[in-house]
Amino acid sequence: MLTLNMLEILFRPAVAAPLVLLTSYIVYNFFLKPNNLPDLPIAGAREGDWFPYWQAKWRNTMDSKNALKSAYRQFKDQEQPYRFPLAGGMGETVVLPKEWTGFINSQPDNVLSLYDQASEFFQLDHTFLDSKLHHPPVHVDLIARDLTKQIGNLVTEMEEETRLALDHEWGKPDDWTDVGVYDTVQTMLGMVSARVAYGRDLCREPRLFQLSMQFVHRALMCGVALHLTYGILRPMLTPLATIPINLVAPEIRRRLADWDGRRADLEKQQEASTDQPNDYLQWAIRQAKELGDPYFWKEDVLAGRLLVLNFVSIHTSAFSLAHVVMDLASCDGAVVAELRDEITSVLAAHGGEWSKRALNKMEKLDSTLRESARLNSFVTFGSNRLVTAPQGLTLPNGQTLPRGVGIMLQAYPVLHDEGIYPDAATFKPFRFAEARRDESADYVQRARNAFATTSPDYLAFGHGRHACPGRFFAATELKLLLAHMLLGYDIEPRQRPRNKWYGIGRVPDMEATVRIRRRKRE
Repeated sequence: MLTLNMLEILFRPAVAAPLVLLTSYIVYNFFLKPNNLPDLPIAGAREGDWFPYWQAKWRNTMDSKNALKSAYRQFKDQEQPYRFPLAGGMGETVVLPKEWTGFINSQPDNVLSLYDQASEFFQLDHTFLDSKLHHPPVHVDLIARDLTKQIGNLVTEMEEETRLALDHEWGKPDDWTDVGVYDTVQTMLGMVSARVAYGRDLCREPRLFQLSMQFVHRALMCGVALHLTYGILRPMLTPLATIPINLVAPEIRRRLADWDGRRADLEKQQEASTDQPNDYLQWAIRQAKELGDPYFWKEDVLAGRLLVLNFVSIHTSAFSLAHVVMDLASCDGAVVAELRDEITSVLAAHGGEWSKRALNKMEKLDSTLRESARLNSFVTFGSNRLVTAPQGLTLPNGQTLPRGVGIMLQAYPVLHDEGIYPDAATFKPFRFAEARRDESADYVQRARNAFATTSPDYLAFGHGRHACPGRFFAATELKLLLAHMLLGYDIEPRQRPRNKWYGIGRVPDMEATVRIRRRKRE
């Protein structure tokens, strides 16, 4: 029974206001919130549930791994869209059948938007100080066009930075030494990526590198935290992350002045196209001038775009490299020996020179990376899009999804489907190398087994025209680092640490270590 004292406490503003807000939230979401979705089954709901959607959301969030597998088993043969409720700011989400991959990829961006979905998921309007840094996504064109085209010309510089990065993080221990896997590989990747982003001199500026890596950490964690926050509060909770503009600004100013000076002197135009730095900063300057919008050649904008490159390139590559190091440490030593034989023989056939052509010939190394990504991919859902058309999206079965609904495809259970990948739970490093040598398949089918190649059955990089534009660069970077690790170090065999699940995100054990020692070359 409520006493007078208790009533007085309840009516205090500090107590009453939160109670009113909580009650309003529950009443609105459970009873009043409009639902314009077609009648779709709810993955995770059970017969007898009083609140099927909300109880399914709880189950799916608390045990995402089994929820994903259960939904896949239930719906994969029905070609049936279904709702997959999740907590954590995911919004209303509908999973479409894998058979509709082509339909998704055929939709224009004003109907299904990858960028709007990514902006919402990572809260980019709040984690980046200027929303125009990521929208319009001009960096995608730069990565797809310049970065991919220049990989062959960048391998020598990347290989030099790879050796420095390994020496910096793993050193030259003669005795077995413990190293943290994730932290060290992330720093290595950051160093190699910085070489491509800024060029040789600027990439080794310690303070700039430190601040850039801090931003990568904070931007991701901020996006995750903001997902759990009401939209109206997000601007107030955005961290005071500062772009390290003062450190990179002098180089940007120098290059902008050089660019403008050369373009003003018509006689130097040919010279300008051949003796300029070949790095992401220079490509961004050229693109900014081509776009003709002064906004894009502002110093803080160019500096911010360098951070966008770091943000999109380092985390997932670090996950991939950490996974494959732990996979190889836990498998038969003969696998490592076979990989070393391939690397040394291919290098010998190419005059000892690291090149794009040589890396492409290392098919077992490529297969090992692809197989590790298949088993451990961070991508549990793929082809994520947001319905942006005012009239909604009409599906192949005639149902219509309203504007603002997210759609996606199952990825994790597909990558572990025994019908697609026999013995799917086992790490078979040469699975895809063997498929590439299958004489019963045509050339195109064999080529589809390369690490950076996508398909509806392999969504580690997405699929279609919005597949990860930097995947070929990432593959080159990962091959260089893994090859140098294998040639330069012994890794002591040990049981593989379990992956960690955070909601629908699956990551390596960030605290895992391996024991290494410098190899004695024969």
